[in-house]
Amino acid sequence: MAMQTHTHEENMIIVKQILYTKLFFLYLYFLLSKNLTIKVYRTIILPVVLCGCETCSLTLREERRLRVFENRVLRRIFGPKRDEVTGEWRTLHSEELNYLYSSPNIVRVIKSGRMRWAGHVARMGERRGVYRVSVGKPGGKRPLGRPRLDLRMLLRWKWEVGV
Repeated sequence: MAMQTHTHEENMIIVKQILYTKLFFLYLYFLLSKNLTIKVYRTIILPVVLCGCETCSLTLREERRLRVFENRVLRRIFGPKRDEVTGEWRTLHSEELNYLYSSPNIVRVIKSGRMRWAGHVARMGERRGVYRVSVGKPGGKRPLGRPRLDLRMLLRWKWEVGV
């Protein structure tokens, strides 16, 4: 596959578009209050990240990456803090972010959603496939060998071949 080459003008347009979007989001962070940005985070960003996660398992690495993502977003929302001793600006530590955010972290939300989903599965009937798989007894028997021809398949074959 050949690489796509851009002219200098096209490259400048792409760079301007990237800078515009970054500056636009930076401008939004300064325009919106912290409470409003937290509401945006809870109502828009978190549901997208957590979509369908109650049915899948997470490795420790994925949990750590989710915590890092959440801390990065919260650091962007709450901004830096001035150190009282030295007077220099510094980023907030994870404990400070947890204190300021005062909501369960993203991994705890995933685990509570998983427990909620387990409750739904436990209340399902025994004939539901999800329940049978979660209990560990999918049941049923798969026939051995080639599937047998039924009357409909035989008639369709005769119709197509014209026997």
